[in-house]
Amino acid sequence: MNKILIVDDSQLVRNFHSYMVKEAGFEVTTAVDGADALEKCFRNHYDIILTDINMQGMDGYEFIRRLRMDDQYDDVPIIIISTEGRENDKLKGLKVGANLYLVKPSDATRIVKSIRMLLGETSKLHGKAI
Repeated sequence: MNKILIVDDSQLVRNFHSYMVKEAGFEVTTAVDGADALEKCFRNHYDIILTDINMQGMDGYEFIRRLRMDDQYDDVPIIIISTEGRENDKLKGLKVGANLYLVKPSDATRIVKSIRMLLGETSKLHGKAI
């Protein structure tokens, strides 16, 4: 079972994303900000990470930047899910090392399909585009 880390300072968002990802058959851990997420990443290994950008303390950009410095996480897929939808926000997210940038609100189906795509589980997509 693939392990997913969900990083968001909103309890509501963490709960929503956790629920939909668990329903899709993934194991889930959550973190409240970038510092909490880094600590969890260095104690465990995750197959994919979903992160917000705007968080107190260490934001999502800094979290990704620091995580990508670790060889263990240089190719682990990272999806940013943020309310920041400007083109420069998306470009900055991809530049620091995210694989995909989704703008909130993003529906559960699209998020799960994106996870499966980045994990190479294309057979579970049934040929549908995300």
